[in-house]
Amino acid sequence: LARLAEGLEQDRSASAPAVRRLRPGMRLMREWKGETQLVEVTAAGFSWRGQVYRSLSAVASTITGARWSGPRFFGIGEARDKRKP
Repeated sequence: LARLAEGLEQDRSASAPAVRRLRPGMRLMREWKGETQLVEVTAAGFSWRGQVYRSLSAVASTITGARWSGPRFFGIGEARDKRKP
């Protein structure tokens, strides 16, 4: 909130980042090292290859073998406009 308030002081058109909601039934897909990875959002968490994970980051870490932000790995982080004004 402090960053948002600071941003509003500097630029009155600033707003909170867009949040994408994941709902049960949605599917996320990503190619990793030539293999397509498909994750389904469930009421209990995230299902990948028959196993349910509590977080999307846990799935991404299992796929890659390294710590990853799940939303970043699957490209669902906050939406940003890359164009300069």
